[in-house]
Amino acid sequence: MTADLALYGGLFLNAFVAATLLPAFSELSFAGLLAAGTGNALFLFLSVTAGNILGAVVNFLLGKHLTKYQTKGWFPFSAKQIEAGASHFNRYGKWSLLFAWLPIVGDPLTLAAGLLRTDFRFFLAIVAVGKAARYAIIWAAVTFFI
Repeated sequence: MTADLALYGGLFLNAFVAATLLPAFSELSFAGLLAAGTGNALFLFLSVTAGNILGAVVNFLLGKHLTKYQTKGWFPFSAKQIEAGASHFNRYGKWSLLFAWLPIVGDPLTLAAGLLRTDFRFFLAIVAVGKAARYAIIWAAVTFFI
């Protein structure tokens, strides 16, 4: 039981961190665990997806409530990243959140969604679809090639 908690909890935490600007590679961790046959594939998928979605929710909340602190050293996004995310978000609209899983632009997009007061229910649904689809594709690829 403790090993399961460490496995799924560790993957969840890795995916959570990956949804922020901190370096973490949840896709590689997920694919590696699947390829090694470690753990239950469905539980791995649910852990990695939930962690990554929750990380995006934290970014949303930072955008919605904490941007007044963006000049502080501990704030995880630079002014340039916020500007880039808001620019993409304004250019392509709220549907651009389907691409919140992308490296570099995805995290600022989720922050911009909070900053621009996107409806949280819409945000959560669209981000969840995009992030789950990414991990489902990885799962399918690993299953196909291994």
